[in-house]
Amino acid sequence: MWQLINNKLRQKLNLKSGFTLLELVIVISIILVLAALVVPIFQTTIRNAKETTLKDTLFKLRDSVDKYTLDKEEAPQSLEDLVKFKYIREVPIDPITNQRDWQVEMEEEPISRSGKRGIKNVYSAAEGTASNGVNYSDF
Repeated sequence: MWQLINNKLRQKLNLKSGFTLLELVIVISIILVLAALVVPIFQTTIRNAKETTLKDTLFKLRDSVDKYTLDKEEAPQSLEDLVKFKYIREVPIDPITNQRDWQVEMEEEPISRSGKRGIKNVYSAAEGTASNGVNYSDF
């Protein structure tokens, strides 16, 4: 009796096991279509996040330059001066270039009593344009 039940069970399993080739092709096609839709959205999200991080980093660097200038009554000579006097912990990495390669604009007329020219503004060294059409170097 047990053999009869076991044989019937095996027959049912053999008839119902596995997927057909058509089912597999349909599932793989759906996965590919979804991936084709998601990848560009993901890339755009990453780009927007990097641009937002760049804007925030530039704001903080410029704010640190201004605070240094007000406190010391002279502009910093380099970004390392901001680290040395603890206005920032370290020179941040540009999120677009992944390097510490900031472009600095020096003062035209020194504001210090010593006559040294210092940093007036900080810009990204990244080439290219942002998603809004503005050059990274113009942020």
